[in-house]
Amino acid sequence: MTPAHWLSVFLEAQAAELDNSENTRLAYARDLRDYAEWLDGRGKSYAEATREDVEAYLVHCDAQGFARATRARRLSSIRQLYRFAYDEGWRSDNPAIRIRGPGKERKLPRTLTEAEVDRLLEAAPLQARNPHDAARNACLMQLLYATGMRVSELVSLPVAAARGDPRMLLVRGKGGRERMVPLSPPARAATLEWLELRDRDEDLARRNGGTASPYLFPSRGKLGHLTRHRFYVLIKDLAVFGGVSPEKVTPHTLRHAFATHLLANGADLRSIQTLLGHADLSTTEIYTHVLDERLKELVLNHHPLAR
Repeated sequence: MTPAHWLSVFLEAQAAELDNSENTRLAYARDLRDYAEWLDGRGKSYAEATREDVEAYLVHCDAQGFARATRARRLSSIRQLYRFAYDEGWRSDNPAIRIRGPGKERKLPRTLTEAEVDRLLEAAPLQARNPHDAARNACLMQLLYATGMRVSELVSLPVAAARGDPRMLLVRGKGGRERMVPLSPPARAATLEWLELRDRDEDLARRNGGTASPYLFPSRGKLGHLTRHRFYVLIKDLAVFGGVSPEKVTPHTLRHAFATHLLANGADLRSIQTLLGHADLSTTEIYTHVLDERLKELVLNHHPLAR
């Protein structure tokens, strides 16, 4: 089989068996195509590659200046491909199984202070061209900070989930896992205001021959809802308008702020893990290190012995 056939069948299996997200499959495809091109330059393919070839490819990636996390992800993609190939009987071995990866750097997530978040929330309805955009922006920001959703979960949220002034939202996360997240009173109020304007626009579109959108934040684009990129640009504009450094602000920073502020105000890690939709508690534990840094700073700045 050709490398293209290997990759096609592998990605289809990942989608069918593991319910991997489209972003995950795209990352696998990018990594494995690059590996295939590198092998082709050595006159080999997936089927003929040896452990030494895989190791040499990782050295090549290091020489290209790829980050440690990128190299670790590429090795993981190669392992997954060969594990699948072994199970399918395409190969009698997995040449990557015994290779130790570079590991991932555990960087502390960048977050925002409560005052900075307040400035972003205040800027949301003000940095808008019209009342429609003002209500949408306010709803987006209030929901993001109130729930800690991933940006992909937020922009693709079904409108049915927000009907009836709910106290909780049902969110479909990675791997199709569902979780319930509570809504704060400001988030509920912003959602109700946005729904009224959104539904008015949808009714007008239907009367003009259009079709109803199933999304809370509809768009005329191919996806049918607001894109992650558009929201990324929007939140940068809000940061500038609100006087917060745009370098500090991304949609994911608000997710980090949600978790860090909960922890700082007494929430336990298990509850935060559930709200964030983390499969493993160790992923959530990174936020304790953020607090550790803040506590150190507090002691160094305010303890009399530090002077």
